[in-house]
Amino acid sequence: MRPLADIIRPVKLDDIVGQEHLIGKGKIIRNLVKNKKIFSMILYGPCGTGKTTLAYTIINELDLQYEFLNAVINSKKDLDAVIYKAKENDGLVLIMDEIHRLNKDKQDLLLPYLENGLITLIGLTTANPYHSINPAIRSRCQLFEVKLLSISDISMALKKACTYLDKIKIDDECINYIALLAGGDLRYAYNFLEVAYYSSYRHKITMETLKTINNKPSLYIDKNDDGYYDVISAFQKSIRGSDVNAALHYLARLLIAEDLDIIFRRLSVIAYEDIGLANPAIGPRLAAAISAAERVGLPEARIPLAAIVVDMALSPKSNSAYMALSSAINDIEMGNVGKVPSHLKTNSKDYKYPHNYKGSYVKQQYLPDNLVGKKYYLPKDTNKYEASLKNIYDKINNR
Repeated sequence: MRPLADIIRPVKLDDIVGQEHLIGKGKIIRNLVKNKKIFSMILYGPCGTGKTTLAYTIINELDLQYEFLNAVINSKKDLDAVIYKAKENDGLVLIMDEIHRLNKDKQDLLLPYLENGLITLIGLTTANPYHSINPAIRSRCQLFEVKLLSISDISMALKKACTYLDKIKIDDECINYIALLAGGDLRYAYNFLEVAYYSSYRHKITMETLKTINNKPSLYIDKNDDGYYDVISAFQKSIRGSDVNAALHYLARLLIAEDLDIIFRRLSVIAYEDIGLANPAIGPRLAAAISAAERVGLPEARIPLAAIVVDMALSPKSNSAYMALSSAINDIEMGNVGKVPSHLKTNSKDYKYPHNYKGSYVKQQYLPDNLVGKKYYLPKDTNKYEASLKNIYDKINNR
């Protein structure tokens, strides 16, 4: 039996829910279809947002010849067959799923036919095309982002889907609950509804039924896709920006995904990149929180992690040490290196041992000749600890 999602798949743009930025009145894909014109394009966005559906509705509305391939599953021989058919029919549309996985041999085979217009490509991908798709393919395509659906969009689609399920009994609370758990993924919502329909007594779906099936949101944080890295990025940027509520929100999403490793790694980076010398004690406190989280495991691990994330979000911030090293690395990568001063070389008799001098300090050259006077570290005096370092730094530089 065909899945519900396939049975109710839209065949016209008007049947699609969401994606108003692409198919709304006067928007680009709506106008292309209206003007009966299509260009090679890449539709990218999270799973279950309707990329494949959108591709098929475009084909259907324009009544075009097409073939469907998957970049992972289908072989070079399959692509050869598509090219042969395109030549016989004076052109066709190729829908290519997972186009970010298209290998070089297939790309080299496809490119000339994209160039001469014999094949019009509609690529589908969950990955960011700016990072994951070969520039030669990307430059021949228009890029359109397909966005996560809103809860109201999914609720509307679910109500329509219910008309295809015989004798179903479900109220708005249950529909909204499914839409909430879907996390913007319509396919997930359809599958959830279908499972609930067939697993409930006399097809009467209740909240108890739904919570028995699943009570965790289908959060879009798949490790193989950009949404996962977007959540991690938002987590760090929220702490850096001292928004403790946003930081806790993204921590919760990562905890629900049960990915403690990425939480530990990212917090360790934040402690030294974003907080750094403004609060040096944060490093040991974070290490203690991580140790506690590892010891107790989930779900209790959330307790020490919540405490340290609040602490880090509200801590003073300084990236001066990180920026200082980045500046030094940039010099080295640009070839601005120079020779180590002779008195610093191994076993040099000209080296002055600072501990033999008053205050354990003696003035001597440490940087290569071509970098003398170079200042990588630019201290901030907006926090107490680094202000004390700046005072020492200034005294040394003024000697």
